[in-house]
Amino acid sequence: MPTDPRFEAQLSPVYQPAMRKILSITQTNPIVVTTTYDGITAGDNQYGTGLIVRLIIPRGFGMPQADGLLGAVTVIDSSSFSMPIDATFFDPFVIPNAQPGSFYTAAQVVPVGEINEILSQATRNVLPPLTGMVS
Repeated sequence: MPTDPRFEAQLSPVYQPAMRKILSITQTNPIVVTTTYDGITAGDNQYGTGLIVRLIIPRGFGMPQADGLLGAVTVIDSSSFSMPIDATFFDPFVIPNAQPGSFYTAAQVVPVGEINEILSQATRNVLPPLTGMVS
């Protein structure tokens, strides 16, 4: 599948935690979601356990039962996390074959909150320090 820079997730976004594209979702309980930047390889999502995310699954990707579901993530590795959702009987998740010259909205993981007892990701400053500023 060719990539188009207009539809990529940013590697170092200004606002964190950031939206990430979905590479795969398992049909298990709990589900395991793997994220990507380019739609082809797994990519570091920079998420922490306790982050609450929403799954956005457009038509054509399968697993419509997961579209719009929310849950707290438990980090497995840099590109994968589990969510307390039973997808055992969901349709399989698939990435559609793009036709040459066509574009579509990718399946996405969108951070929407954080467990209050943890509250560490919402306070993380990822902006570089300003230089040359007069105070």
